[in-house]
Amino acid sequence: MKIFIYILKNHVGPFLFAVFTLIAIFLLQFLMKFADRLVGKGLGVGVIIKLISYNLAWMVVLVVPMAVLVATLMAFGSMAQNNEIAILKSSGMSLYKMMAGPLLASFIIAYLLVQFNNHVYPNANHAARILMQDISRKKPTLSLVPGVFSQEVRNYAILAREVDPKTNVLKNIVIYDQSDPRVLNIITAKRGKIYFSKNREKLILDLWNGEIQQSNRINQNFYRKMIFKRDKISMNAENFSFRQSSFAGPRGDRELSAQDMLVIVKRLKKVRGKYFLSLNKNIMKFFNDSFQKRNLEFFGAKLDTNLILLRVSNKVNTIQSNIASVITSLRYNKDRMNSYWVEIYKKYSIPFACIIFILIGAPLGTMTRKGGFGYSAGISLVFFLIYWAFLIGGEKLSDRGMLSPFWGMWSANIFLGILGILFTIKSARGRVTIKFNIFKKLIPKQWRLNPEDN
Repeated sequence: MKIFIYILKNHVGPFLFAVFTLIAIFLLQFLMKFADRLVGKGLGVGVIIKLISYNLAWMVVLVVPMAVLVATLMAFGSMAQNNEIAILKSSGMSLYKMMAGPLLASFIIAYLLVQFNNHVYPNANHAARILMQDISRKKPTLSLVPGVFSQEVRNYAILAREVDPKTNVLKNIVIYDQSDPRVLNIITAKRGKIYFSKNREKLILDLWNGEIQQSNRINQNFYRKMIFKRDKISMNAENFSFRQSSFAGPRGDRELSAQDMLVIVKRLKKVRGKYFLSLNKNIMKFFNDSFQKRNLEFFGAKLDTNLILLRVSNKVNTIQSNIASVITSLRYNKDRMNSYWVEIYKKYSIPFACIIFILIGAPLGTMTRKGGFGYSAGISLVFFLIYWAFLIGGEKLSDRGMLSPFWGMWSANIFLGILGILFTIKSARGRVTIKFNIFKKLIPKQWRLNPEDN
């Protein structure tokens, strides 16, 4: 029992290290990708932290299986490097028994990740999408360029000949107010000041020494001119302040749990059945109306040949159009079902990869006899690329209906699972060592640690 605990302890440190390292890499990539959408928006630190925390959900889903493989390679590689694997084998403990503890832990991790995929990940995805939409709607602070009309405020066009950026004082101002579609107000002022209200919901223009010219777009004879010493205009400034929407609203397939998507798939199946009934009716109607002799005799008794052909042709075209419409609906229905099935299978196939990566990592670790992070990360990268190539390719093919969603999402696990079993059997039967001398020859001599060694 102590041996199993010891082997598991060797996994904990590398696993946590790999998780934090990989999350840091994904987080850096995320910030670089979305930096241009966040900079200059005047967002608070709390909003940025919310956005990052919501997006951590999809990072965890991808990182945990990857960390399992890295940790297994590091743990078994380190034990092989220190001859601990050889000692355990000589004492009668097979590689299968050594893998029992990590395999049991991988089942637990896979189960927890499935629960995370169905209860945390969908809500986090939904919250992240809504928050990103709210951020994208927020405009930067109002900027007025001297001599140029600004239309950043809805229904207003503002021109100032002179702008003092320090005091927000404007001179020689012209404003076109189109907030009322029936009335056009043209406001001019010698001087003014612009500022936001305390809650930043309104943009206030404080004007001095000006006039308002008002005309009615419906009644062309209406015109009014008002002169003022001081006037204030209150404009809606909701686009310049950040407001987070509620989490209510429609959800995409990545914002639903597997149970919710299964309910939707059942509804789509019922709709699909109705489409097939409609298709069968239209096909039967096509043959009945086009080729039944009684219809032709009925037409022939009253109409000439040209009108018979015209009416039959019109009926055939109408039915053909109905059939084409139903077929299009069936294809759309099938595509939606495939997209939901892909996400359902993905919620289980990615967590199951934790188990597969134990089967690959344990034998490879004993073969490489290297416990460093560099070796483990390099070998893991190869299998990550294979896994994600299968997963992404399978998803694309399944969405297009060229491959079953099951095979699209599980083919990577099946392929790597078979490979892992073969590696495990090979490593358990005898002592196999993988050497990297061939890669050393590719490194220039001056870059090697021992240049004299060829």
